[in-house]
Amino acid sequence: MSVKRTLLITGGTGSFGNAVLQRFINYERFSEIRIFSRDEKKQDDMRKRINNQKVKFYIGDVRNQSSVDTVVKGVDFIFHAAALKQVPSCEFFPVEAVKTNILGTDNVLAAAERHEVKKAVVLSTDKAAYPINAMGMSKALMEKVMIAKSRNLDEKITVFCGTRYGNVMASRGSVIPLFIEQIKANKPITITDPNMTRFMMTLEDAVDLVLYAFEHGHNGDIFVQKAPAVTIETLANALQQLYKTNLPVRIIGTRHGEKLYETLVNREDMVKAEDLGNYYRIPADNRDLNYERYFSEGIKDVTKYSEYHSHNTHQLNIEEMKQLLLKLPIIRRDILGDMNAIQYPD
Repeated sequence: MSVKRTLLITGGTGSFGNAVLQRFINYERFSEIRIFSRDEKKQDDMRKRINNQKVKFYIGDVRNQSSVDTVVKGVDFIFHAAALKQVPSCEFFPVEAVKTNILGTDNVLAAAERHEVKKAVVLSTDKAAYPINAMGMSKALMEKVMIAKSRNLDEKITVFCGTRYGNVMASRGSVIPLFIEQIKANKPITITDPNMTRFMMTLEDAVDLVLYAFEHGHNGDIFVQKAPAVTIETLANALQQLYKTNLPVRIIGTRHGEKLYETLVNREDMVKAEDLGNYYRIPADNRDLNYERYFSEGIKDVTKYSEYHSHNTHQLNIEEMKQLLLKLPIIRRDILGDMNAIQYPD
């Protein structure tokens, strides 16, 4: 008889949590899936929509160690997705990003270690590599918290690892819903910089990456999925063609904390990264603070490595971007009339 397990998804009422739940709702090995978030309205909506006794809902905030401790007790696996994700709001309220993304992660992992959770996977972002904005900086430190805590673990008991992924298409605060809204309102499409590039990943790609880390991760590992990228101009043109419109484009300039391109694996990580085909595995640097022991053993020729970013990955053309957009439920409904396409809430 197989052993039944309990899965916890923090920030579980978001689009990622919904997608993971869809994957695992009928997975026999999980007898219970816990959804932890602070939004009771989204939880109530999700409860009515899912209507499954296997799914348990917990109101709480990752900032609160007590509520985290309550939900983690008895859990076998954690997908930690709770975060402040929007770049502009984190720029204006950086301390809030610190409280949720860094200290909240510390709370979750401390509880996971205390209750001997078998594996916890934390979700990071391309903005954590060479961060220039508060959101990216907080996520970069979140990764450091995970790696630091992983060094003290017995892998036979508990594993902490992470993922780092790029733009999840049509997610909350991203540009695709904005462009669609402008097109439907017959307004000019506002572009920050036509040459700005972004990685393009579907929500299913993001879930696949987290599940890969779940299956293969060791303590301190960070996994990155290779992904294509597109210029903002090409993205806007692809949407115009799909919606059969020729609205004017207005260039408005970059917003707070935006980069021309995003990096998924920086040069320093590339030195130690393992190429797994569709993924990179970035192992933890487990040297200790006795640096004199490594003084003569540093890595040479670091300059021969190149970072992996959205300017040097495969660049999608208009037709390729259109095909990728047609995977999105909102596009499938609008363009193909597919009313069965599952649209997850933000």
